[in-house]
Amino acid sequence: MLPDPDRNPWRILASRNVYENPWIAVEHHEVLKPGGAPGVYGMVRFRNHAVGVVPVAADGSTWLVGQYRLPLGRYSWEIPEGGVPMGEDPVDGARRELREETGVTAAHLLPIQRVALSNSVSDEEGSLFLAWGLTEGEAAPDDTEELRVRRLPLRQALHMALSGEITDSLSLIALLRLPLLVSDPATPAELRRLLAIGLEAAG
Repeated sequence: MLPDPDRNPWRILASRNVYENPWIAVEHHEVLKPGGAPGVYGMVRFRNHAVGVVPVAADGSTWLVGQYRLPLGRYSWEIPEGGVPMGEDPVDGARRELREETGVTAAHLLPIQRVALSNSVSDEEGSLFLAWGLTEGEAAPDDTEELRVRRLPLRQALHMALSGEITDSLSLIALLRLPLLVSDPATPAELRRLLAIGLEAAG
């Protein structure tokens, strides 16, 4: 008989917080594993909801943001993204992150994917968007960010994802979905047109 997908096979016997800051809390749990043996489980609880935005300009170009990622010890090119406090609408947070990191303001946002990130050890979830109807302005990154902003054709950003030059998970999921959205009748017609321009000769 197949297991009940709604039944939690883990039993938590004892829990304690071992570390917290304004962004995360780390928990230690004494558990009984699904097979019945005792064990431990560490969990990271996130205080923000992740958002990522692919802005699509009238000429089919987009913006990527580059920054050094301390946990990985290397530089990373990514779509504009960040964390939205719990309780804030992810759409509002996505608009703000796009404006802060690139200076771009979007008239329209389309949600394209909700994702669970590293779900074996954390509860972090994220929402991905496409943005169009763009107006350029001045970026205003916060003091944890030393950013480079790069404007390039959508097809080039997709190639960076396919080649492995982009490794950030939110960026990969969003960029790799673009060719599917071009042919999806649920995608607004104007956005389909802009995506088609930007992805022409992609590959």
